[in-house]
Amino acid sequence: MPEDGPSHASPFTQVPVEVTVCVGRARPRVRDLLRLGPGGVLPLDRSVDDPVELFVGDRLIARGELVEDDDGPPGQLAVRLTEIVAIEDRV
Repeated sequence: MPEDGPSHASPFTQVPVEVTVCVGRARPRVRDLLRLGPGGVLPLDRSVDDPVELFVGDRLIARGELVEDDDGPPGQLAVRLTEIVAIEDRV
């Protein structure tokens, strides 16, 4: 990730945070989960073209689309941001 801003910025800007990317959710019954095995499919509540959501902790911070990272190894996923969630809208 590129470094932005002056080098004398707050030391907190150097603290790493974990970002979780949510591609969808499922609500299967336990019996359906127990039947899954290799090659099994768990349908999600979104389509391939729907945006993904980015969270820090339980806070939604942005939305984006999955893309292949041109700078990484072949098949490496990345997220292209399409929307930054306004601070007052973050849940």
